[in-house]
Amino acid sequence: MTRSVHRTHRIRRTVQVAGAGAAALLALSACSSSSDTDADADSAGAPSSSAKLSGQVTVFAAASLKESFTTLGETFEKQHPGTEVTFNFAGSDTLAASITGGAPADVFASASPKTMATVTDAGAAAGTPVTFVRNQLEIATLPGNPGHVSSLKDLTDSGLKVVLCDKTVPCGAAAQKALDASGLELTPVSYEQDVKAALTKVELKEADAAVVYKTDVKAAGDKVTGVDFPESAKAVNDYPITLLKDAPNTDAAKAFIELVRSAEGQRVLTGAGFRTP
Repeated sequence: MTRSVHRTHRIRRTVQVAGAGAAALLALSACSSSSDTDADADSAGAPSSSAKLSGQVTVFAAASLKESFTTLGETFEKQHPGTEVTFNFAGSDTLAASITGGAPADVFASASPKTMATVTDAGAAAGTPVTFVRNQLEIATLPGNPGHVSSLKDLTDSGLKVVLCDKTVPCGAAAQKALDASGLELTPVSYEQDVKAALTKVELKEADAAVVYKTDVKAAGDKVTGVDFPESAKAVNDYPITLLKDAPNTDAAKAFIELVRSAEGQRVLTGAGFRTP
């Protein structure tokens, strides 16, 4: 009888151990399945927050983004030691042509959906571009506004030397849209290939006024005086951003786009004069 009791205890202990082993195996299997799912999610979407980023990130961005993106680039490098953000700032149409021509880049931030479409239509974008800010036009005059410019119509005065962005550039297309909405015709002394070039003409006193973005007037400080005009509300530009299909550094590029769209990124951009989407 004693042997039977001991044997029963041994069987119970064996069953308990086997049960514990099965539970452990099930738990291990569940963890493994969860890890596999998480890994798949990370590879399909944004890089894992625990992943260490490194290497160079090349960003092609509209000239009007120069000040704010430079600040965000410095922030990104501090957040991710071992990374380096390099920028190519120019007219959006020029950048789009470079990208579709095979120039290596990770991110494209355009000053208009139209120029972004050049890249997406060529199949050079990865995913769908997202609008991250908006920008509005403003007249930049010489400091103190000696020409007494108070409206868009004043720029048609033959005594003023006015500069516009080329019509193929987003700021030029927006200016033309505002002029058309007002029924005005303006012949500038020159058309410039990007908004910074147009602004520089006024800063160097080679022109009396230029139609640029509010962000550019703000960045120029006391080098120019800004004049708002109501027609600018009819020509507000959306700025889309996208990861490029052949990005050499995909994970870091995704992380940079995340920074641009984050609350921190939006604070920098709105502080520079951009509007939220």
